[in-house]
Amino acid sequence: MRIVFMGSPEFAVDSLKALVENSQNEVVAVITQPDRPKGRGQKVLMTAVKEYAMTKCLPVLQPVRIRNQEFIEELRALKPELIVVVAFGQFLPKDILQMPKHGCINVHASLLPKYRGAAPIHYAIMNGEKETGVTIMMMDKGMDTGAMLAKSVMAISDDMTMGVLHDQLKIAGAKLLLDVVEGLERGTIIPIPQNNAEATYASLLDKEIEKIVWSSTAKDIHNKVRGLNPWPGAHSFLPDGRNLKIWRTRVAEKDYPGIKPGTIIELTKDGFLVVCGKDCLEVLEVQPESKKKMAADVFCNGYKIKSGEILPVEV
Repeated sequence: MRIVFMGSPEFAVDSLKALVENSQNEVVAVITQPDRPKGRGQKVLMTAVKEYAMTKCLPVLQPVRIRNQEFIEELRALKPELIVVVAFGQFLPKDILQMPKHGCINVHASLLPKYRGAAPIHYAIMNGEKETGVTIMMMDKGMDTGAMLAKSVMAISDDMTMGVLHDQLKIAGAKLLLDVVEGLERGTIIPIPQNNAEATYASLLDKEIEKIVWSSTAKDIHNKVRGLNPWPGAHSFLPDGRNLKIWRTRVAEKDYPGIKPGTIIELTKDGFLVVCGKDCLEVLEVQPESKKKMAADVFCNGYKIKSGEILPVEV
């Protein structure tokens, strides 16, 4: 089958690799986002998908706007039978959606219709879900609203981070994709419409969501910490106002009525306990402002942290 692949970040690479390595498929082009400056040095970097595509000498197109008519005609000339989209970053217009014989399909990192949108892996963990997965769907003009073709379910453990789940889901998505492509070619897959009444959304992350609010429950804060690890990270502040990223925690079922949330109540052998709205959170790994990640007990010794100090929500 002649396939055009659209994707940009690391999550999409495994799916592209699976298609390339399957002898039944011909990836005729890879569409990805333009190279852009990133980081403090603003070095211009290519996407992870482009990096992989170049190692396989695949044709790469990088339209600034996929709706550009000149690009649409260039895509049409490739005569794709199927377009596979994995975390591409732009909405496909009607002209492209209707172009391939087998349509356009999308690999999405949630069990649709839950967690439509940009950050499904983050929100599944932050909301304390016990399972999530990958859904492959037919694409339509809506945001992750198309009929579902297949699902793969995965359990979420209590200490699993977004990074670990991300890596497991990208592998599961690639495997499921090959099954779906084969099914589409054989005509054995029956699309199942989504129940819009059950839809939830995983909106873009913003700076506000990264802040730790100590009046929340210890469980909710623990979920936020692991849901934002390794990117973008959850943070609090030191008593002197400096930023403190918190990377690893553990819920301690201890209550201290009358003690202000955010108070460091105890230094432990592994770090320190912070009073929350319910229970306490044991902080195990941190990153002080302008420093590298470190074990929380090392941080306590180096920064002379004492019980009774308060980590503020705002500075």
